[in-house]
Amino acid sequence: MNTSGVTLRLLDKADKEILKLPRTVKGAFFDFQHKFRSNPHTTGLKLQPLKGDSRLWSARVNDEYRALLLRLADDDWLIVSVKHRKDVYNRLSYGVNQVTGGIEYVDLEVVEDSVLRRIPTPPAQAPTTAEPSEPARPEPTRPLFADWSDQQLSDLGVAEPLLPVIRTLATEDQLLGLVEYAPQLTGEVLLALFDGTPYDDVLDQVTRPVAATEPVDPDDFEAAVQRPATVVTTTDDALREALESGDFGRWKVFLHPTQAKLVERRYNGPARVGGGPGTGKTIVALHRVRHLVRQLPPGRDKPVLLTTYNKNLAADLRSRLLELGGEELLSRVEVSHVDQLALRIVREAEPGNGKQAIDDSQAVREWRGLLDELDEHGWDPEFLHDEWTQVILGQAVGTRTDYFRARRAGRGRNIGRAERAEIWQLAERFAQRLDRLGRQTWDQVAERAARLEIGREQRILNIDRQREAAGGFDNIHLQDGSGGWLRHRYRHIVVDEAQDLRPAHWKMLRAMAPRGADDLFLVGDTHQRIYKNQVTLGSLGINIRGRSSKLSLSYRTTRQILRSALSVLGETTYDDLDGSEETLAGYRSVLNGGLPVGHAFPDWAAEREGVAALIMEWDADTDRAIPHEQIAICVPTNQMAAEVAYTLQLNGIGSVEIRSDGPHGSDGVHIGTMFRFKGLEYQRMIIAGVTDGLVPREAVNRLRDKDPVRHRHEIQRARSLLFVAATRARDSVDVFWHGKPSPFLDDSWIATPESAS
Repeated sequence: MNTSGVTLRLLDKADKEILKLPRTVKGAFFDFQHKFRSNPHTTGLKLQPLKGDSRLWSARVNDEYRALLLRLADDDWLIVSVKHRKDVYNRLSYGVNQVTGGIEYVDLEVVEDSVLRRIPTPPAQAPTTAEPSEPARPEPTRPLFADWSDQQLSDLGVAEPLLPVIRTLATEDQLLGLVEYAPQLTGEVLLALFDGTPYDDVLDQVTRPVAATEPVDPDDFEAAVQRPATVVTTTDDALREALESGDFGRWKVFLHPTQAKLVERRYNGPARVGGGPGTGKTIVALHRVRHLVRQLPPGRDKPVLLTTYNKNLAADLRSRLLELGGEELLSRVEVSHVDQLALRIVREAEPGNGKQAIDDSQAVREWRGLLDELDEHGWDPEFLHDEWTQVILGQAVGTRTDYFRARRAGRGRNIGRAERAEIWQLAERFAQRLDRLGRQTWDQVAERAARLEIGREQRILNIDRQREAAGGFDNIHLQDGSGGWLRHRYRHIVVDEAQDLRPAHWKMLRAMAPRGADDLFLVGDTHQRIYKNQVTLGSLGINIRGRSSKLSLSYRTTRQILRSALSVLGETTYDDLDGSEETLAGYRSVLNGGLPVGHAFPDWAAEREGVAALIMEWDADTDRAIPHEQIAICVPTNQMAAEVAYTLQLNGIGSVEIRSDGPHGSDGVHIGTMFRFKGLEYQRMIIAGVTDGLVPREAVNRLRDKDPVRHRHEIQRARSLLFVAATRARDSVDVFWHGKPSPFLDDSWIATPESAS
């Protein structure tokens, strides 16, 4: 028999089952699928249809486990589950979803058992000596989905075999038990309805993006397996990587249809994609880059720029882009963090500029040094630095007169003309001080790069106007003498973590690409803004009105962690980068897990020992032990990070420092400040030092009466930092504090703290 053309696919839900299997079974499964592709009818595989079913077959993985497969065609097979042999004859349901057209598989017995295990136990009745009376009948619990008919749920894409079980659901815990084993769309729909999303919004935001675009034939499984709704893994390499790393890396092989539409859409100008942590914004950015490169004509240049705000994230983007499309893709893309890009522009124009670039904390120290030298005590160095960077440099203010007229929206403290004159004089003295020391701030670099690129763009436009005036002919003398062959540096620009870029960055980027279709594509979430760079893109020449979209489904953070993390943001309002307000309304997760745990200690030394004890407890429990590289500890300051690392070392636990360019080392628990963890993710997060006076800093608290607007901005930034830290976790979050906990922690964090003496 010729079996060289056998196709073997693995259904999305099946890969999750396999990851939970014992290591020996994973190895046997890998051997099984290799043998199956060679010849599915090998005697040792014992391939046979299940009794009474012509399409669902069973095959031997090892003595104890069996693979369940759908036969799509003669030589086309889909693995839908891997089960212990005693469970092969459960009540199994499979079919083609009438809305999405994708293949769905459900083990009804497993679903029902999961729901039944979550029925709350009634409270015990206290004994009584009173005369027996007729027992009170308990109030019947209203089913969660009583407000929607079976037809309405089916129209949303809910798997019809699950409708009888759905009708019994009365608690969130039972719902989560069903969602764990239900098809993805069913889980998304039910959780959205449970969270209060109106029916029409669920239909529009959850169902329609994944609905099939052509009529669905429920008996055509060959067509169904080709649709995006049927998520499958087909290659040996993908399977081997999954089994060895414990992560199928779905971002490399699958885009949710909602994400795919954003990736492939043609935009008439700058576009933005927002969404909470773990919703796949960066994944969308990476796939967008690949999509743009595929539209390019052949060449060796790099007309696509992929940029973000720091070195660490840029390195991560480069490695992920390489995994997504290999060297061929990377060869057409410039990957650079935005400050490095600005520095390169400045050095190209000013080859003799060898000034050292300094960060904000170093700049504030220089401001403090200047004020001390001048014996000036009436100004706060942080206020002056923010005024200089956000108003003077941010608006490219070149003269004192221009500064008198400059807008200071959102800066808080009102300052009059005389005070502006003082600030301008101090700013000039500060710039001279830096120049004398051979230093420049990154804000200065960005502002200079923006001016250079705006000038370059203006020359390009002038050449285009002269060419148009000449009937499309080039002015040879102009080109020879004035660089008439100038072109924009890039055709397309994709920006990750857009919320943290400075105004000057945006001016520079705007000038680097011709204005038109698919020029700028931005992804970010202002709830995760951890720097002070608040901008209104429209005022900087980047109009995203009508071209903004939002992702709302988290693929990383569990519902329990998500709920607590959202509480950290409080009632604070956040902008949308274009002058309006942004919310995380509708942000949700289909993942289920444990509640965050709080740990209270009397002092910092005891807290550090508590952190070490928790890690050792995890290590001692073989069922909970994970590689230390999947555990992270974040703290408010660098000094605290060093002290935690020392305590871990004393307890025999290795650690790796997270620096600006990523982890320095490969073996050990990752430790760093909250700023260092943006864009990273771990199975377990420990957030230590979440103490009032540290989160937020005491200096921020002192601004409450002195500068209320600045206080509000700093509180918002501190909340965002803690929110970012909490949402790096995939499985669990443990929060530690000593003394009084941070005011950002509500009862969902501290209701069940573990105290230590």
